Amino acid sequence: MISVVLVEPEGPANIGMVARTMKNFGFSRLVLVNPNITKESYGYAVHAVDVLEDALILESFEEALELFDLTVGTTGKPGRTFIPHRTPLYPWELTETLRGYPGRVGLFFGRESIGLKNEELERLDFTVTIPTSEAYPVMNLSQAVAVILYELAKRKPEAKVHSLEPATSREKEELVKAWEKLLGVLNYPKDAERREVFVKIFRRFVGRAVLYGREVHTLIGPLRKASMELEECRNAERREV
Repeated sequence: MISVVLVEPEGPANIGMVARTMKNFGFSRLVLVNPNITKESYGYAVHAVDVLEDALILESFEEALELFDLTVGTTGKPGRTFIPHRTPLYPWELTETLRGYPGRVGLFFGRESIGLKNEELERLDFTVTIPTSEAYPVMNLSQAVAVILYELAKRKPEAKVHSLEPATSREKEELVKAWEKLLGVLNYPKDAERREVFVKIFRRFVGRAVLYGREVHTLIGPLRKASMELEECRNAERREV
């Protein structure tokens, strides 16, 4: 279940063209964050006016995040300078990653002028970039949507795994918190800033792993148990002293 999320789209025409592109490739779930919708938007949607009329309109990026189990951010700047510690996928790699995944996926596109901000990309599980010519790497919003949806539309219909439910964003965050708690009890690394990096890397690993709820809870249990045992041992040592 894939939704296209436009974060603060600036051009009314682009909103309509994105809706049209979505319908071209068989997608209908559109989420708009602070959009500038005008009559021009509906004019450019042509026969995809229904996609635009049914779009979910939100006020904040955070609201959009809460809708999905897995989030993907698009970027035209794949270098480490722009997205630290993150290697973006190509559209065909994203297709393989999502193959058979039954959860709610949000495909986030940013503003026409600046795209998604670094702090927004940091909040997303994956990033995807379209390989373009260095002579003119910037694509129109609707063109970028078309390229990625084309790759996703090429997937053959597959049976969903009904016995397993995808991990929700809340469940994945609980796993990250359990890891953070264990590092705190271990006091490892001793440097607080390095410890934050360990947590950040683990959070990205969890996002990219495409986990299911049962798997997440299986991992949370031992982490919490280890933290509790270590705390009890330290408390016992203090009592003996």
